[in-house]
Amino acid sequence: MPNINRPAAEKSPLREFLETILGAAALAAFIMIFIARAYTVDGPSMLPTLANGERLMVDKITYRLRPPRRGEIVVFRYPANPKESFIKRVIGVPGDTVQIYGGVVYINGEPLHEDYLGEAFYGRFGPRTVPEDCYFVLGDNRNNSEDSRDPRVDFVPRSLIVGRAIWRYWPLPRMSIMRLPEAFRASPSIGG
Repeated sequence: MPNINRPAAEKSPLREFLETILGAAALAAFIMIFIARAYTVDGPSMLPTLANGERLMVDKITYRLRPPRRGEIVVFRYPANPKESFIKRVIGVPGDTVQIYGGVVYINGEPLHEDYLGEAFYGRFGPRTVPEDCYFVLGDNRNNSEDSRDPRVDFVPRSLIVGRAIWRYWPLPRMSIMRLPEAFRASPSIGG
């Protein structure tokens, strides 16, 4: 008996629409979970680098391949309430000794020349050594930032770091790639 090729049953437009929506949702979920995610800056703690309401793309792959580096801006889950996310700059990596006095951050005894800060700040911290698998983070607006100087944040475990900010995409006039500040490229002992 000969084979009879029957035409494939045509999908209804509703079924095609639903399959397209489900496929797009699955792809979006995959990207958000494993590759990158959009975040909105909430508050003034990263001024003047990042302003309240700006939107960022956060890379979630890099830290699966290598550890965070000094100077990178990271999003992490707030240790006191992991449902909240914070955004700060990595200042100290595991093994670093961090100290703050006279408005200057010292990493391993070397002053960090932070030309990206908007205003002078005061206060004391340390010296303290960053534990293994933890990071010392600070907001760029040191006078208005809940960061590693605060015992509720303290040293941030690597397991709480979501990813690094790589691109500011909103507002359009401030669209830019997040680059490592010169302060972290200048000194071999600090530039890590």
